[in-house]
Amino acid sequence: MTTRREPLINGFHWRHWRGDLTGGVTAAVVALPLALAFGNAALGPGGAIYGLYGAIITGFLAALFGGTPAQVTGPTGPMSVTVAGVVSSLAAAGISRELSQQDMLSLVMAAVVLGGLLQILMGVLRLGRYITLVPYSVISGFMSGIGVIIIGLQIGPLLGISSQGGVLQSLQMVSTNFTPNPGALMVGIATLVVVFTTPKRVTKVIPSPLLGLLLITPLALWIFPENLPRIGSIPAGGLSLNSPNWRTDLPLLLRAGMVLAVLGSIDSLLTSLVADNISQSRHLSNRELVGQGIANSVSGLFSGLPGAGATMRTVINIRSGGKTPLSGMTHSVVLLILLLGAGPLAEGIPTALLAGILIKVGLDIIDWGFLLRAHRLSFKTALVMWGVLLMTVFWDLIGAVLVGMFVANLLTIESLTNHQLGNMNTATGHLTEKEQNLLKCCGDDLLLFRMKGPLSFGAAKGISERMMLIKQYRILLLDITEVPHLGITASLAIERMSNEAKRHRRTVIVTGASGKVKQRLAQFGVIHLIDDRFEALKVALEKINKES
Repeated sequence: MTTRREPLINGFHWRHWRGDLTGGVTAAVVALPLALAFGNAALGPGGAIYGLYGAIITGFLAALFGGTPAQVTGPTGPMSVTVAGVVSSLAAAGISRELSQQDMLSLVMAAVVLGGLLQILMGVLRLGRYITLVPYSVISGFMSGIGVIIIGLQIGPLLGISSQGGVLQSLQMVSTNFTPNPGALMVGIATLVVVFTTPKRVTKVIPSPLLGLLLITPLALWIFPENLPRIGSIPAGGLSLNSPNWRTDLPLLLRAGMVLAVLGSIDSLLTSLVADNISQSRHLSNRELVGQGIANSVSGLFSGLPGAGATMRTVINIRSGGKTPLSGMTHSVVLLILLLGAGPLAEGIPTALLAGILIKVGLDIIDWGFLLRAHRLSFKTALVMWGVLLMTVFWDLIGAVLVGMFVANLLTIESLTNHQLGNMNTATGHLTEKEQNLLKCCGDDLLLFRMKGPLSFGAAKGISERMMLIKQYRILLLDITEVPHLGITASLAIERMSNEAKRHRRTVIVTGASGKVKQRLAQFGVIHLIDDRFEALKVALEKINKES
C-alpha cells in the first residue's frame, strides 16, 4: 500500500492563475500602507521600510512552504506590537544606549530569527492542532488588548510628539511633552477622515488606507514642506543579507523569540481557519507553522519584520479570486516591484499619516461584538476576557495568554465537574427487573451510584467526598457502564474511595468497566472489578448475607 505524499507546494496548480494574479495584486495594494505603518510602529522613525521588507519575504516564503493555500502573510498588529516590546525591553535594560541604531536592529532581528526557528520546531513537533484549542475568551481579550496597544502607541505620532516604549511609557511621554505639531495633527485627522468615511463602493476599487496614502502624502509635502515628522531616508541597495547580533543578552532574545513564535502561530492559524471557511478548503496546521517559521527566520536575516497570516489581506485575496499559493507569492512580487521602483518616494510619507491608518487598524482588531455583550453571555467568560485584555495592555503579552488559558481551563473543568456530578444519581430506572429485585434484597446495606460520560478528576473527587458523608452503607456499587474515559487523577480518586472503604470495613465494587478503563483501574489496585451489573449485584448480596 502506497501512502499519498504531500506536494512540495500545498494546493499549488495553474488552473486558477488569473484569479491568483488578481488576488495577489489586490492584496499587495492593501498590504503596502499597512506594511509601512507596522514597520514604523514596531521600530520607530525610520522603521517603516523594514515592515515592507518583512511583507515581501514572509509573504513569498510562507505561501511557498505553508499549509494554507490562499493565505497572505505579512506584518500584523500582534507581531509589530511584540517587536516594539522587544525594543522597549532592550531600552529598559540599558542595552540600547550602548549600541548604534544598526546594531540595535541586528539585535531585534536576532529575536525574529529565533522566533522563526521555534515556529519550525513547533510544526515539526506537530503542535499546530493544540494552538487552535485556545479558548475564544482568551483570544478575544488578547486581540482586543493588541488593538488597544496599537491605538495607545499611535497617539504620540498622530500628534507629532516623539514617544517610545510601552503604552504607559508612551502616553506618559506624550503628556509630559504635550506640544502637538499642528501639521502632524492635521495630517492625522485627515487620514482618519479618509479611512473612516470612504464609501464602500470606492474601497472596493482602492482600499481606504492606500487612498489616504496617495491623497494626503502629496498634500502634506505641498502644505507642510518642513517641520513634519516623516518616514525618513530608506537604506540604499534594498534587501540585503545582514548578520543578527547573537552576543548580547541571549536570555532576553530567547524570551522575545518565544513570544513571537507563540503569538505568530496563534495569529496565523486563526487566519487559516478564516481562510478555510471562506474558500471551503482545509489547511495543514503543522505545515503552516513550518512555513511561517521559515519565512520569519529568513525575514530576520534580511532585516524584515516578522509576519503572520493577515486576516484582512487573506480575505481580500480570496474574494478577489486567489485560491492557491501563487496569489501570496504574487502579492510579494508586486510589493518588491513597488519597493524597487517607488522606494525613494516613500521617504516623504508623514508618520502621522501612518498613525492614522494604524488607529483604524487597532479599532478594527478590537472584538467589539464580543466585548460589548460578553457580560450578558457569561460573567465568568467576561471576567477572563477582560482580565486577558488588561494583562495584555499593562503587563505581558505571552503572560496574559498563559494566565488566561489557565483560568479558562479551570472554569471549564469546574463546569464539567458540576455537570458530571449532576449526572451521578441513585435512580434505578435503568436496571432490569431481576437487577431491581436483587437491589431490594440488599436494602440499605448497598449504595448504588450510576455515572455517565467521561469522568474527570473533579467529578471523581466530588464522588469521594460525598461517599465520606454517607455512613449507612456497607457496600458501594459504582456503575460506570456509560463512562468511556477515566483520567489518571480520576482513577486515583476511585482508588482513594476503595482505600477509604477498606479502612471503614466497607467494600467498593466497580461494574461496567471495559477496555482501557478496566485496565487502568486494575493498574491502580481496584480489586472488585465485575463486568456484568447483574453479577455485581449478586456478589454484593452474597457479601451482605455473609457478613450479617
